[in-house]
Amino acid sequence: MSQAAFNIVRFRVKSGRQQAFLEAHRRADPTFKGFLRGSVVQTGERDFCLVGEWDSMASLVAARPLMITLLDSFRAELDDLGHGLGVTDPVSGEIVLDLKP
Repeated sequence: MSQAAFNIVRFRVKSGRQQAFLEAHRRADPTFKGFLRGSVVQTGERDFCLVGEWDSMASLVAARPLMITLLDSFRAELDDLGHGLGVTDPVSGEIVLDLKP
């Protein structure tokens, strides 16, 4: 049985473009096969993370080309993160510990 997986992507939005960044995500059609849900989390004035939950790592990997197409639709709203990262800092993996109340 495959394990659920998550992807987390860190972004820094250009000054004054936060609402445009959020609107791009509202307009997105995240009907990727295996995508269960996602949340955009604001971690600073211009810093955000997107957290996506997937039914499996295979589904997440298969959707990467479509996710890049989605990223391209709002890439102009993003600042370079520096340190050779470009405009995103993505990580992903399978759940190894599920914490519940």
